[in-house]
Amino acid sequence: MPAYPSHDIPGGARACWIEAPGRAAIRAATMPSPAAGQVVIRALHSAVSRGTEMLVFRGEVPATEFQRMRAPFQEGDFPAPVKYGYASVGIVEHGPEALKGRHVFCLHPHQTRYVVPADAVHVLPEGLPPARAVLAANMETAVNAIWDAAPRLGDRMSVVGGGVVGLLVAWLAGRVPGCKVELVDVRASRRSLAEALGLGFALPQDAAPDADLVVHASGDPQGLVTALKLAAFESTVIEMSWYGARDVPLPLGEAFHSRRLTLRSSQVGHVATAQRARWDRGRRMALALSLLCDPVLDALITDSAPFDELPAVLERLSSGAPDTLCQRIDYS
Repeated sequence: MPAYPSHDIPGGARACWIEAPGRAAIRAATMPSPAAGQVVIRALHSAVSRGTEMLVFRGEVPATEFQRMRAPFQEGDFPAPVKYGYASVGIVEHGPEALKGRHVFCLHPHQTRYVVPADAVHVLPEGLPPARAVLAANMETAVNAIWDAAPRLGDRMSVVGGGVVGLLVAWLAGRVPGCKVELVDVRASRRSLAEALGLGFALPQDAAPDADLVVHASGDPQGLVTALKLAAFESTVIEMSWYGARDVPLPLGEAFHSRRLTLRSSQVGHVATAQRARWDRGRRMALALSLLCDPVLDALITDSAPFDELPAVLERLSSGAPDTLCQRIDYS
């Protein structure tokens, strides 16, 4: 028996579906009556991932990764039609008394209202506005990358790629005492944002060499080439970019071996190895949300649009839109 009768759930819901590679549309969504232990969320904001979500939109998920790349609460299958996304912030309309009326984050696709288990939502900490909380999935990825990279006191660190994740990684690393962080990006316009976050900035050709630690997050294979060039003797390059079905040629025949470099992946699907025995995903997300309480991070949300425009927004972002960092979607 449902915990809440269906007549308590007025109205329906709408969701954004990728109907075919490169094309999306708004569809009506089913709103089941919530059972015990479930909550009804009314969405306030969501965010579009410039990395993984764009690969999904373009139909570039390799067939070998169809199962591993499924998002929580995804409907449909790759390549399409599929309902995809993982950065939703809303308010609890129905559910346990302790959650009613609370602002929460959920790894849910773009949808106006939805029903999920209560343990799938994360209550926003005091002082975190819902409009900024759409960065939570990106911050969680950045936290995991910092754990994988393990910057040390006094390290000279380069972060190649000034997108949202790269900026968050650099910002977190810059809070390590004595750690000097340089953001490297092909867009000179990223300089002012890097400086606002307390970071150094350089174009690739001007970047400081011999970094103790390098993180690559540009999503472009050429950025990884730059990252390898910046790495000092026996340093580590952390690769955060996921290329989908694209091939990535690398100059491993140059100084890669003589400098004894380490190239290591970082991906948010598993808690970083060094933390895994003590941290679960819930604890990691709580940390990510708490770190978003700094208002300086509002600068990463450069664009917003109403939910009804989301299909057109996805097309625009897929075509380029290099000045857009975090694209927020607002729900009335």
